Amino acid sequence: MSQQSHHISPVKVVIALILLAIVIAAVGLAGYLPRKQREEAANALAASEKSDIPVVTVTRVKRASADSETVLPGSISPLVEASIYARASGYVRKRYVDIGDRVKEGQLLAEIEAPEIDQQVAMSHAAVSQAQQQLGQAKASLLQSQSQRDLAKLTSDRYGKLIARGAVAQQDADTQLANYKTADALVSAQESNVRASEENVRQAQANLDRVLTLQEYKSVRAPFAGIVTARNVEAGSLIAANGGGQGANSAGSEMYRIAQIDTVRIVENVPQAIAPGIFTGMPAEVTVIEYPGRKFMGKVARTSNSLDPNSRTMLVEVQVLNKDGKLLPGMYSDVRFHNHRDTPPYLIPGDAIVAGAAGPRVALALDEGADSKKIHLVPVTMGRDFGTQTEITSGLDGSELIVMNPGDDVHEGAIVKSTLAKEAPAPAAGRGNAK
Repeated sequence: MSQQSHHISPVKVVIALILLAIVIAAVGLAGYLPRKQREEAANALAASEKSDIPVVTVTRVKRASADSETVLPGSISPLVEASIYARASGYVRKRYVDIGDRVKEGQLLAEIEAPEIDQQVAMSHAAVSQAQQQLGQAKASLLQSQSQRDLAKLTSDRYGKLIARGAVAQQDADTQLANYKTADALVSAQESNVRASEENVRQAQANLDRVLTLQEYKSVRAPFAGIVTARNVEAGSLIAANGGGQGANSAGSEMYRIAQIDTVRIVENVPQAIAPGIFTGMPAEVTVIEYPGRKFMGKVARTSNSLDPNSRTMLVEVQVLNKDGKLLPGMYSDVRFHNHRDTPPYLIPGDAIVAGAAGPRVALALDEGADSKKIHLVPVTMGRDFGTQTEITSGLDGSELIVMNPGDDVHEGAIVKSTLAKEAPAPAAGRGNAK
């Protein structure tokens, strides 16, 4: 191979270098121009933002529904519940019922062995018999005294007639008159003895009735029909007259506890915002998580008709029929009240509230020109808070446009542009969180 075939022309080298320079320049220009355009656009946007009016989202104030519902938590309680204590001291001879048993009114629950009371009854019977015997003796003495008085009176009367004829001495007539007065005084004393004896009989009989009543307490009976929810005694348990079983696990407690659960009740503290709409006989729905989808219908049985000044709530009792026994005392429940309001409050988005030292306020967007609004902050009074929406009870008239989620640009007198937000859905039932 010849040396001439490996020689590169200088012209070709120059052309190659020129092409390479053109490619490098093109690549550099392609990267620089977009970056410059982006910088120019950012600078233009920043300048525009400095000179443009802030844009806010506004919404119209609207009234809440006249028919509303409120859900309040509560605890189910028996309609009637009583703890059964003993009135007689002794030992439990036998018990007849246990936890879960249904009992009727007057049914025998347990019997107490009380020998002291039995002895008191026997002594009281004897005291009554003794008092009656003393009364009989007093009455017999009274009859004898009355007979002696009557004889003394007849004798005195005869002597009075004889003294008029001069047949007897005056001394003898005076003696017979004195005998009559003595006999009459003795009758009065015997009558007092009879009355005292009768009082002794009544006193002895009253004491007998008392111990007989205590003796009846040896039989512990149910005061009303219901179900036994607690039992704290066993056969042989020592019973005090003012308590229940005195065993190791039941000292000072009741013998039994009986509850009536055919109808249960739920006591609610209803907030002031809905208290005027609650009335006796008003229906209420009760739900428990143990029975999803099932509603137990109840009604308002009574209300306190006054508000607690500390909590601003009204005490309301709801009663629910529980014939199948599904609702158990102690269950957690939700009670739903449906009420009608003649003048329902206004509803605004929850994020429209401006909190501060001056209290809750909202920013109104007032017409300032063709395309601009002027901000005016007004104080409001809040009602129930539903989270996304809040009730306003005073401060608005319903014709306003309010700013949603106001930022730092929204202040008194600020000029802004506005866009109308989409209509928000109605809030769900509240849970009594009135303010």
